Amino acid sequence: MLKKLLILDDDPAILDVLKSLFERYDLLVFPEKNGKAALERVRTEHVHVALIDMTLHEESGLDVLRDIKNIDPRLCVIMMSGHQTTQNAIEAMMHGAYDYVTKPLDFERLAGIVAKAFESSFLTRDVRIVGGPSPVAADEGEADSMIGSSPEMIEIWKMIGKIAKSDATVLVQGDSGTGKELLARSIYNNSGRRDKPFLAVNCAALPETLLESELFGHERGAFTDAVSRHIGRFEQCAGGTIFLDEIAEMSLKSQAKLLRVLENREFERVGGTGTIKADVRVIAATNRNLIHAVKEKSFRMDLFYRLKVVTIILPPLRERADDIPFLVNFFVNMFTRTNKKAPMQVSEGAYQVLMNYSWPGNIRELKNVIHTAVVFSRGDTLLPEDFNSLQAGETGEARDISHDRAAFFQRLFDDVSAHEGAVFERFIAEAEKALFRMTMEKTGNNEVHASKFLGISRNTLRQRLKAHKVR
Repeated sequence: MLKKLLILDDDPAILDVLKSLFERYDLLVFPEKNGKAALERVRTEHVHVALIDMTLHEESGLDVLRDIKNIDPRLCVIMMSGHQTTQNAIEAMMHGAYDYVTKPLDFERLAGIVAKAFESSFLTRDVRIVGGPSPVAADEGEADSMIGSSPEMIEIWKMIGKIAKSDATVLVQGDSGTGKELLARSIYNNSGRRDKPFLAVNCAALPETLLESELFGHERGAFTDAVSRHIGRFEQCAGGTIFLDEIAEMSLKSQAKLLRVLENREFERVGGTGTIKADVRVIAATNRNLIHAVKEKSFRMDLFYRLKVVTIILPPLRERADDIPFLVNFFVNMFTRTNKKAPMQVSEGAYQVLMNYSWPGNIRELKNVIHTAVVFSRGDTLLPEDFNSLQAGETGEARDISHDRAAFFQRLFDDVSAHEGAVFERFIAEAEKALFRMTMEKTGNNEVHASKFLGISRNTLRQRLKAHKVR
């Protein structure tokens, strides 16, 4: 069977390049410059795959995508965009796109995607589809809650587009400062629950008894300070989305109650007997390895599998360096406005410093660095000297604290500051854990060398390694 490819782009040069490219693969190519002609091709030629530009002069590529899906739900549509925004990718996938690519196009990668789209198209030709999709238009006024157009982030936006409309539980994993709550909000903003509440709870910020009350509420007299009934977050969030950050810090008892909510969609208030239904979507996040936590019996295996219906792993900033210029411009514009300063530019030298730094604190650290630079800059251009605190050229691999003391301790303080009343103990414990981790990496996990390096006995070393769960 002859394979038919439709290409819709109002740029004649791109049309010619793509037509020449795919004709080499023995495809019958239909190049079109407007949506009306493209839709007529779909009706008359029964094409198998379509390449559509998101932004056309007279219409939206998303509108064309929706119309195509109404004509032929099985047609595999690949959306192309020169505007590298979060919402473009999410909306494309929500409206039934097979894939989403950004310009400038990687032609070799694009050819591979088109080939897979043809495979998928022919596999589904024998499947009877009842009814077509009924996409809900995304809120045009909703601003991007995250920035990123690197290949890693594009895959995440595509996943959000696929799962946002469902009620599937989502587990977000990633280092501190990568934007896990913002990702949760992106899912919520594109979901059918966006007109209901979104509530975030930091599971590490409250002791066990208070966390249970915060989540599930309590009845009057349930404990000493319970002078009145308290409605918990799950009740407050009825019909909406609850974001449980640092889920790995939740006690086993609280984990059991959360498991019941996920399995049966019901719970009781602390000290209460009445069962309450929970119509809430749960998005959980952690910067810890939950598989290790399950092995260490600090996290329930059954809860782990309930949470990971959909798992999204946010990469650290050092692994998505292509996004740094976009983030820098975003934060520079934001902080010049909030600090009532004239618009600023970023010099090439400053970009180089920012690109070479390893960003152990991820986007949170970048945001703080840009804020400081904007506040203290005396001109209208940020220069390399505005970022003297950064160590250019670092790789991000197991860094020694002395290389960047200020950034390390600031990051550490940010991580423990939520534990009011126990900040000192948390700070010392985390610093000690980092010391032992880096020492073992430095010595290649040789306990003899590590104990000599630290000036402690091997027994003490082993005890501390076990206590901090470094290995």
